[in-house]
Amino acid sequence: MKQIILILLLIGTATGVWAQKRTTRKHNTKARTTQKQTPKKQQAKKTQTKKQQPVKRNTEEQAEEITDSIPSKTVTITSSFKPALRNAAKVNFSAATPLPDSTLPRLQYQVPSQNLFFSYDPATLKPLALAADSAMAWENSHFIKAGFGNYSTPYLQAGFSFGDGKHSIINLHARHTSSKGSLPFQQFSKTGADVIGIFNSGDKLEWNGKVFFDNNVQYQYGYQPATLEFSKDSLRQRFTTIGASIGLRNKQENDYGFTYSPNLTYTRFVDNKNATENNLVINAPMSKSFGDNFAFNLGVTADITGYQSDSVGSSISNNLYYLNPAVVYKSSGLKLVAGFTPSWDNSDFHLLPNFSAEAKLNQEKFILMAGWTGYYHKNTYQSLAGFNPWLQQPRFLLNTRLTEQYAGFKGSAGSHFTYNAKVSYLKFRNQPLFVNDSLSGKSFLTVNESDMNALRIHGEIGYTVQEKFSLLGGATFTQYSNLTDNLKAWGLAPFEINGSLRWEILKDVTLKSDIYFWDGAQYRNNNKESQKLDPAVDLNAGIEFAVMPRLNLWVQFNNMLNNKYQRWNQYQVLGFNVLGGIVYSFGQTGK
Repeated sequence: MKQIILILLLIGTATGVWAQKRTTRKHNTKARTTQKQTPKKQQAKKTQTKKQQPVKRNTEEQAEEITDSIPSKTVTITSSFKPALRNAAKVNFSAATPLPDSTLPRLQYQVPSQNLFFSYDPATLKPLALAADSAMAWENSHFIKAGFGNYSTPYLQAGFSFGDGKHSIINLHARHTSSKGSLPFQQFSKTGADVIGIFNSGDKLEWNGKVFFDNNVQYQYGYQPATLEFSKDSLRQRFTTIGASIGLRNKQENDYGFTYSPNLTYTRFVDNKNATENNLVINAPMSKSFGDNFAFNLGVTADITGYQSDSVGSSISNNLYYLNPAVVYKSSGLKLVAGFTPSWDNSDFHLLPNFSAEAKLNQEKFILMAGWTGYYHKNTYQSLAGFNPWLQQPRFLLNTRLTEQYAGFKGSAGSHFTYNAKVSYLKFRNQPLFVNDSLSGKSFLTVNESDMNALRIHGEIGYTVQEKFSLLGGATFTQYSNLTDNLKAWGLAPFEINGSLRWEILKDVTLKSDIYFWDGAQYRNNNKESQKLDPAVDLNAGIEFAVMPRLNLWVQFNNMLNNKYQRWNQYQVLGFNVLGGIVYSFGQTGK
């Protein structure tokens, strides 16, 4: 069967090849005949061909169709073969977990050393509102401190805190103490209270206010001779002060580099002898910064005082107004202040200098400073009575105008030791001095020194270790000269030394100590002769320790050397005295 199929395929193939060769020979013969005809004959032939072409073309096509009309043969092959894909080889995985690694890695850390002891420059303390830490929960704290001592001395002090510490803080403080010495009418009492509030208005403004009250009572027991007799009411001096203040400040510079802190204070001061004094102070400091180095400061101050007493018969006005514009330059190693202070002291105009410079050397550990400045000490009945509580009602009020030229240095040595030293040359105008009255000497008269010079040397040292140990000391030497109206600087101490110690011996045991030394001041006796008081030393010490989580015991020793010195002529101080008591704290978790 296969052989027959193969023979048929060969016959079909040969017949097709023969027909194709025949057709090719006919086409070639026609092509040669066409090339031999002339153009005219070719043109006539073309015309004739166009007419006869359809018949001839059909005959040729029919011949071709006859030639190619050999019927095709169909071959059908049947088989039982079924195609299938070959099985692919698969990759096998072993899902085994890795073996545990018991080797500990050695990690290297670079931890910088932390120095918790920071050196600081001693400077004048200024009360500032504490920025509350939002991460710290504010807890109200209150305490009561009570005690008693010799010389019939009760002591009471209390403090209370309210507010959340973030938006508002209100502190209430009250105190009272009194003593009675061995001399006739040698007694005094002091009572006071104040309320301080700080309120935040948004994130940039802060309001602060204060209301205060003070009542001090003492007796003029320093009369000579001691055989004189006075009634208790005639010797009593009671000074009462009430007042209030309010202020506003922006806690950070605004977008224009501007800061401000205006405040208003009113004080009323009265005694038990029909003297009254009202004092109003308006102060508006402000500053405008220009870049990182320059700033312009401007302060406006109005200090208005009205005083009236039976001794003067009419009221006294003591008003002081001044401006203090200044240009400030600050850099990493230099600070310069240049300006003037135009002032009107009871309508008298004075232009005061305001120039200072500070240069930092040795990475801020040593600072040179120099300056030429002018300023005022406002003298009121209240300020004079605070300096000398035995004075008579003043018959005049004049403000002290000072100009100071100084040079010095300050800085730190190491992380704990600080120092400050300055030499000044001062000129005083209208400095109040104090002399005993010529009858018994129990009271002091206020006299005026219109022109006086002074050379002053001041130094401070400090050693501090965190909040566990603090030792501070200072000394001031002043030599007064060229007085115009008085022989000596009556009542002003020429030399003073003071020191304080705070030592946390253990976690719940704290030791405190203070020492004061001053050379005796000049005073005028009944014959108007100059004499000098003896030097004096006053040493105090105290200790406080915890006995319960909220209860502490304290004891205080004053004038431990029992030195009955006189700070003011004819006024002997109390001798050795001791007080002790308890401190109870509540509203807090612990000490």
